[in-house]
Amino acid sequence: MLRIYAKGVHYTRLKMIKIINNQSDFAKATPDKLSIINRRGAALLVVLFVVMAITILSLGFLTRSDVELVCGQNMVLRTQMDYLAESGLQHAKGLILNPQDIEQEYWMGATAQQLASGSDYYDVVVSQDLTDHCNYIIDCNAYRLKDGEEVGRSGLTAELRLDPCIALCLGTNNTLWSTVTVNGDVNCVGTLTNQGRIYGDVFATSLIGTGIKTGQLNPQILSLTWPNVNVEDFKDKPGVTYFSDDPNGAVNINGMLIVDANLTVRGPNNVIIASKNLPALYVTDDLIIEKDASLKIEGLAVIDGSVSLKENASLNIIGGLFIRGTLSGPNTSVIITAEPSKTAIITWSEEGTPQKWGQAAGAFFKSIQRK
Repeated sequence: MLRIYAKGVHYTRLKMIKIINNQSDFAKATPDKLSIINRRGAALLVVLFVVMAITILSLGFLTRSDVELVCGQNMVLRTQMDYLAESGLQHAKGLILNPQDIEQEYWMGATAQQLASGSDYYDVVVSQDLTDHCNYIIDCNAYRLKDGEEVGRSGLTAELRLDPCIALCLGTNNTLWSTVTVNGDVNCVGTLTNQGRIYGDVFATSLIGTGIKTGQLNPQILSLTWPNVNVEDFKDKPGVTYFSDDPNGAVNINGMLIVDANLTVRGPNNVIIASKNLPALYVTDDLIIEKDASLKIEGLAVIDGSVSLKENASLNIIGGLFIRGTLSGPNTSVIITAEPSKTAIITWSEEGTPQKWGQAAGAFFKSIQRK
């Protein structure tokens, strides 16, 4: 029994000595082994830091890409709205040049206009310059709607000038005396002697005289189509008053007056106001305004002969005066103001096809400003 116990004691001691020896070996090996372990731990930390840095950089690039994408989308939206606003300006220009296509005297604008079906719209507001009726101010706002809210907008304000805008057209050499005022452009087939006031351009082969001219001289004949007005096309239309000879009296008409002869105007306060798309007055011969008489015309007056005013007579036209002959009558008052919306008419060709005519041969934008 003691031997067995002794062996057990001996075995236990040997085991403990082995364990102690192992611990001693581990203690002796710790510096080298710890160095290897530390290197492996540091590599793991470096990898983790690199992964974290790459992740942060990637997130930064993604965020920046998203921002640039949104900026690009905003740029595309702004460009589309700019083009849409410019289209609104062109829309207004077309209708201002062609007021025959609308019921109003001139197009004053509209809201929620579209070029194509979708969510893009534009609003246009048009106002006429009260000091120069050949100028129009156009305000256009383009926008995109999403769920009833605006997600993009662009606005433009422009000044449109009708040019040339002929207030007085003369078919031969002529002299404008000192009491003649023309608010608009003048076209003269020949030499024009100006002693009056012309607030606009002059189209003539030559210009002489000491009168006022605010515009430019264009030393050529303007290729302006003469209004295709004739008796047979208009005399049977509603709103037209027709005389086959000189009515020789007072004139007060809302519509159109046709005189297939001379027209003599007597007395004061004679008025002719044109109907929509009709000339105000057409005379196949001469227009004569007697002493102390006055005539006011709102619209287009076409005279195949000449116009003469007697002593103290006056002629006031808001629209346009087209004379194949001459305008005469020193020391009398003549005021002609171009009004494109009142002179726009519809005429008929020999085939009976309606054609639009207006005193403005073209138009251009004097200025366009972004709002």
